[in-house]
Amino acid sequence: MTIEPTSGPQNNTTSHKIIQVPLRTGPPTREELIFHYPAKFTWNQLKTFVNSGDLGLLKRDRVLQKRYNAWSSGIIKEHGSMVNYLINYRLQWGKPDTLSLSPSTLDGGATTRPNEASITLPRSDQPLPPLPQDAPEYFKADIPAGSELISIIQNDWPYSVPIEIEHTLIWTRVPIFHPALIPAEIDARIQQDGLCGFTGNDEPPPSPSTLPECLPALAEWGITFDNLVRSPKGSIEVEEMVRNAGREIEGFVRRRWVESEWETAWFVNPPRLQSVRGLAHIHVFAKKKHP
Repeated sequence: MTIEPTSGPQNNTTSHKIIQVPLRTGPPTREELIFHYPAKFTWNQLKTFVNSGDLGLLKRDRVLQKRYNAWSSGIIKEHGSMVNYLINYRLQWGKPDTLSLSPSTLDGGATTRPNEASITLPRSDQPLPPLPQDAPEYFKADIPAGSELISIIQNDWPYSVPIEIEHTLIWTRVPIFHPALIPAEIDARIQQDGLCGFTGNDEPPPSPSTLPECLPALAEWGITFDNLVRSPKGSIEVEEMVRNAGREIEGFVRRRWVESEWETAWFVNPPRLQSVRGLAHIHVFAKKKHP
């Protein structure tokens, strides 16, 4: 619910009308996110969490999480699995995201949104088709946005981010974690910590040393400094290998979210944090810069 000021017609006095935002089921609208699930984290806190070494600090609103759990149970019952739902309905490989209730600015933003009540979700158990013979071995920076190998969509169930931050998912049919990018020396670390990076800002991201200042925002999740899951900082050579493991993702993000117009924080959750393990995907928090 929000209160919107209106001007009185005769004496220029200001009155107020109350606008109701009803709660529905299924993925939330932008209006629901604003009024019922306001962001718990600031942009600086999000960047701190991404750079902290523990991607498990990134959270969805707890009430919205319950709504997601109820929705996903129904989806699994109807489609057999979340992967089936994604493959056969939500991820329209190589096509623009026309199903999001909060379209990206890059896709036109204020496009006509689907009426969820009118959408029929046909049951299908079709697996992904075989990869084309010329498909790369792993996710590459130069994969076209319209390639049938990927699907770029807005997260229907975003983390608790400020409303101006776009939470985008890049789903891919080719691997993100690959031995050609992740040598044995850092494999265990990547499997625990995942990958992350930042674009569009000349300043370095917030230092992990500032994390204690941000932890109060995670109090309702019971997060403390003592229960963080992250690897100790490695040698110069190890840290360079970790950065190199994300070079293809970094290149793709820089190409799609032009740095003169966008600032981003991107990450790939490690297996321990992946809610859909059958399909590889990249998260991107994108903030549009103001002229």
